[in-house]
Amino acid sequence: MEIVPFVHEGLGNSSYLVGLGNGDAVLVDPDRTAARYFAAADERGWRITAAFETHIHADFVTGAPEVIDAVNAPVHVSHEAPMAYPHKGLKHGDTLRLDGAEVDVIASPGHTPEHVSFVLRTGEGPPALFSGGALTAGAAARTDLVAPELTEPLTRAQFRTMRNAFNGLPDETLLLPTHGAGSFCAAGSPGERTSTLGRERESNPLLLYEDEDEFTRWFPTTFPAVPAYFTRMRDVNQAGPRLRRDIRMPRALSPKQFQEAARDALIVDVRHVDEYTQRHIPGSLSDAFRSSYATWLGWLVPPGTPLLFVLGSAPLERVIDESLLIGQERFAGWLEGGVESWARAGLPLRALARPGPEVARGLMSEGATVLDVREPDEFAAGHIAAALHIPLGRLQEELARVPRGRPVLTYCAMGERSTTASSILERSGFEDVRNLEGGIGAWRAAGERMAL
Repeated sequence: MEIVPFVHEGLGNSSYLVGLGNGDAVLVDPDRTAARYFAAADERGWRITAAFETHIHADFVTGAPEVIDAVNAPVHVSHEAPMAYPHKGLKHGDTLRLDGAEVDVIASPGHTPEHVSFVLRTGEGPPALFSGGALTAGAAARTDLVAPELTEPLTRAQFRTMRNAFNGLPDETLLLPTHGAGSFCAAGSPGERTSTLGRERESNPLLLYEDEDEFTRWFPTTFPAVPAYFTRMRDVNQAGPRLRRDIRMPRALSPKQFQEAARDALIVDVRHVDEYTQRHIPGSLSDAFRSSYATWLGWLVPPGTPLLFVLGSAPLERVIDESLLIGQERFAGWLEGGVESWARAGLPLRALARPGPEVARGLMSEGATVLDVREPDEFAAGHIAAALHIPLGRLQEELARVPRGRPVLTYCAMGERSTTASSILERSGFEDVRNLEGGIGAWRAAGERMAL
């Protein structure tokens, strides 16, 4: 058995291509960027013969329909997952015999009601447990993504899954979860993405809980914020997303064409924040192309919004891949020649001021609003005194809390999220917006006062 992981650092997820040792291969939890799986299989001379989905995903668009379309391989899911696309339903206790391997199905509800885990054996080496979110390296996936009224019963199911579902497997079993470090679907994830059952039995703090009621009260308090797009992704994946070949790709637009198209579309500037700060198109949303680009695009931009891109050095194909991954599919175009061509056409540009801590302190003394857009745990660990706290994911809906008619100084940890926040404020009519250079780290380094 040869296991090839595909890790998306921004979403904190892994999918797997597994060679069975005889030229055949299977996929586990593939996402929509499916071409990379096919390329990896071709490089190794493998033929993909099946795909497996541990659960209905809330944080990315599934690649299962792409697998069916490209290689005509069956997709196996829980029989409790009512997928609208062609699939084969499996029940707890089922054993699927492939050429060169056996796959056992274990019901593992908690993260979702229909969740199953797959144990793959090839006759050589330890079993491989593809656990989705049922058990992760040092943690487990959250239980509050389906519906508020299901959080308690799902948390209880998660407790029982972790304590009982995998007891029949040996310690040397490889643990290969879908969710991991950095995933908004997971709780308390450490840096490791894979593990063994023996290691988890010894060290996973969630397995230390023996009282179900205590666990049920505590576990939901550990979850990070829920990106807005999670609430619609289960429906997208259950219905079956459109194939990529059926989605219209963006075309290059001249500055004048781009300006005209912007009347009915959102400009997303994916350049580095330094470039955006120096000059940007008024009204554009800054979402620098980095590992978390897709998360913030899904979180901040309503589905179905026509998108225009200012690319800079970001590759168009990768920007589209990441946008499609979280369900954005309407692409109105991209600016040919970038901001330079826009400037040559004599069209308006803006800059974003980035004062350092000393200048920022002066602005505060003159009445500027200080806006902290980090997550609650970051804010609680230390913040600028008198800062208004609105996490970036909630800023658009809570803009009424930000006073108008005075300067606004935004900050985050390093400057990327606060640049996005500044762009939202500019789009919303705030006239004097500034971004603390270097974020809270620079403020601390300058010896400025912190509040807890």
